[in-house]
Formats: sequence, C-alpha cells, structure tokens
Amino acid sequence: MAKKIYVGNLNYSTREESLQDLFGQYGQVNSVNIITDRYTGQSKGFGFVEMEEMDAAEAAISALDGTSLDGRELRVNEAKERERRPRF
Repeated sequence: MAKKIYVGNLNYSTREESLQDLFGQYGQVNSVNIITDRYTGQSKGFGFVEMEEMDAAEAAISALDGTSLDGRELRVNEAKERERRPRF
C-alpha cells in the first residue's frame, strides 16, 4: 500500500526531480508533486511524495526530516487528509 508524505519548507527553486532523487534513495517513488500558486506558477514551498512501500516511506521520513535541501531545512512527515472546505 502506497504512503503519502508531506515535505515542507522547500526552497522555491527546488524542482520535483530533486525530491524524486532524494526520496528514491529509500525506495520506489510513485509520484512527486510540488504545490504551486495557480496564478503565478510559483512554488508555495511544500509538496507531496508518494512512495510504494510503507517501510521505505517510514525510513525516508525519519532520515530526511530536518535535513537540508537547496539551503532549507526540510520538514518531512506523514501527509494528513485535507479537510474539505465549503465553496462559496
């Protein structure tokens, strides 16, 4: 079963390929998605990585939380389901 990981405090210049390579050291990466502003295309400084194996995901979380990438200290933890907000 795949596991989704939250990656925060990203440098705005960090690319998805960098995260793919970083997390790939711990196991199979299914997808990488850096969240961007819908109008400017600028990174919002966080993203999500989905890994195939739970054990690999747990290893990546514990190893990478607090490490530096592109000059920023990463916050890495298990992604939580987003609460649905009503649309007005």
